[in-house]
Amino acid sequence: MSDPTTAGSTAGAPHSDALVIFGFTGDLASKKIFPALYAMVKAGALTVPVIGVASSKWNTDQLHRRVRDSVERESGIDDPPAFDRLISLLRYVCGDYKDPATFTALKAALGRAERPAHYLAIPPALFATVIRSLGAAGLGGNARVIVEKPFGRDLASARELDAIAHSVFPELSIFRIDHYLGKEAIMNILYFRFANSFLEPIWNRDRVASVQVTLAESFGVGQRGGFYESAGCLRDVVENHLFQIVALLAMEPPAYQSFAAVHSAKSSVFHAMQPLTPGDVVRGQYAGYREERDVAADSDVETFCALRLFIDSWRWAGVPWYLRAGKRLPNTAVEVLVQLRPPPQKLFDDARPAMGRANYLRFRLQPTSAIALAARVKRQGKEFVGDQRELYLCEDAENGETTYQRLLGDAMAGDSALFTSQDAVEAAWAVVDPVLANHYAALPYAPGTWGPGAADALIAGDGGWHNPEQNPRTEA
Repeated sequence: MSDPTTAGSTAGAPHSDALVIFGFTGDLASKKIFPALYAMVKAGALTVPVIGVASSKWNTDQLHRRVRDSVERESGIDDPPAFDRLISLLRYVCGDYKDPATFTALKAALGRAERPAHYLAIPPALFATVIRSLGAAGLGGNARVIVEKPFGRDLASARELDAIAHSVFPELSIFRIDHYLGKEAIMNILYFRFANSFLEPIWNRDRVASVQVTLAESFGVGQRGGFYESAGCLRDVVENHLFQIVALLAMEPPAYQSFAAVHSAKSSVFHAMQPLTPGDVVRGQYAGYREERDVAADSDVETFCALRLFIDSWRWAGVPWYLRAGKRLPNTAVEVLVQLRPPPQKLFDDARPAMGRANYLRFRLQPTSAIALAARVKRQGKEFVGDQRELYLCEDAENGETTYQRLLGDAMAGDSALFTSQDAVEAAWAVVDPVLANHYAALPYAPGTWGPGAADALIAGDGGWHNPEQNPRTEA
């Protein structure tokens, strides 16, 4: 995989000649998509028409104002001519997604475009409706469809959605977005694992005691209460984002230099995961969630989820993996801690487990990117005592190309390298399916804490959680 931006491309695949964005007036478009489009225009990667589709009755001035406000807020406009070029590419179709007339109007707006890419930045409940309508309107031929996660609500609905998508689009034209796969820090996990030979001798059940992944958010559900009531933390970020991180950490070396081999190796990890049981999962709900907009007064939806899972592979048999995600936690950060086993002989008294964690490898993925190795170093003097210190192996600034800039550009070019396969989607749902309905009630936790106490009990036998701090350089 000499170049991850091209290694997954379909040979000879033509570039999309238009980009259609369903959900053009939504929160995702405002926060992520408009700035990405501006960046693509600046880079010369977007020169085709962009047609927005939504139910809001915007006029041209409102459309342009919304895009300008979004770009100014999220990234700033440092290239006015490029922003003007973006504005010149925009078209807008107002209509109900359930009304065939909306798709007739879309067909007219596309004009001579023959290979559009349809991006569904809409609630998952509307995916099937829009895909079927695209097919009925004759807008599926030679086109691509880009589907935001989550892909279904469970294994059965994921398979149903896949069948609907395949009734209109061939597999090579279906792009399943998990935006975590486009993040530079996530891509660095894959590179770091297989570009460095010193890791392989210790990257197994004999040297790794446990692995934990934390995705913490200091904010609540905000205006997304209605969505969260239909999803919850397990569906929203654990089954997709955190599972993708686990797959990159746990996968076997790809058999050959290709992203197809990477996809296969990652899918094997999902297939090897033991299905979860209620005892493996702790669900929590922050105090005040039920007062949020569009949230039921008796809601049992989890805003926090911690789980323990096992991967039945030769490399990882018996090693517990602990995943944790939640809202209204002390800070916003994503970190991985690979806990190594202590030395077999307690040669030095201060190296006992009671003195703290054994050596570990830490990946800081958000808000900054860093990789650190914790090792014990002797203090000056005659006594053989020391302290554990982190050796920073890498700390990179954010890549200039944003996640959605990269993923939208790849999809329009027919490059599936950073997208999720249906096999991986189904295998991941199979792991969580047993606990989606059969689970314990969500436990309350105070905002600003690390979730309910039961989450600490879940991992107590493996040294406890590592809580990411705002300033990672102060951690040891």
